This record gives sequence, C-alpha cells and structure tokens, in this order.
Amino acid sequence: MSGESDLTKLLGGMRPELNPGRYVFCTVAGSVVPPGVHPVATVAEAEGLTLVLRQEEADAERLAYDYVAGWITLRIHSALDAVGLTGAFARELAAAGLSCNVIAGYHHDHLFVPVERATEAVALLEALAARSATGTQA
Repeated sequence: MSGESDLTKLLGGMRPELNPGRYVFCTVAGSVVPPGVHPVATVAEAEGLTLVLRQEEADAERLAYDYVAGWITLRIHSALDAVGLTGAFARELAAAGLSCNVIAGYHHDHLFVPVERATEAVALLEALAARSATGTQA
C-alpha cells in the first residue's frame, strides 16, 4: 500500500500521537549498536552511529546525550515522496519556538521535540490538522 501524497489530506489526517517515555540522541563510534541498547532509530554518519533511544537505556549504558525529547508519531501513512508535510508542521512548531527533529519511516513521520513541551507540540499539530480538515489552514 502506497502512502498518501495529497498535502491537504496529510495535514488533515496527521493524528499526532505522543509515545510514552523520554528519548535521547546518542552517538557511538563505528557502525554497531552496543549490546543492551534497543534504539528506535539509527543513522549512520561519517562521525559515528547516531542512536535514538529511551533515556533510561542511555543512562544504563552510560551513553552521553544533550537533548531529551518527546517522540510524536504522525499516524497518517505518508508517501516518502510527498511534498510539503514536513515544511507545514515545521513552520507551525517553529512559530511557537519549538525545535523539531524529524525521522521518516516507511509508514510514518516521527518528530522529536523538547520533552517538556511535547504535549504542547501535539496540541499545535492537532490544531493544524483541524484547520486543514476544515479548509482553513493558513
């Protein structure tokens, strides 16, 4: 099943969902995930392997991190070649002074926002979705 690519449908059907827990971005040398660590995402970079994982796992393995995030999943199945979704929600969050780190999975977009403002971010995304669904999205 291919994902949705119509921007109005994507925005109106985002259904942002805050996943439980606190998440951090760590890096390790090489390209191997350390034993005992179960990242929700990895990114291979020239400088090392980035791991996105639960804060308690990073703490248990003594992995350094700077940023503690809430993880929001946009529940609509977005096409990987869809145009405008990331820009639209990024503008909405930026207008509220919220940073956002985005990872696209095959089915969904995943947003990592400051943990202390994650609930606010969900509310902003829900408001954007509601405006889009009624045709009043600006």
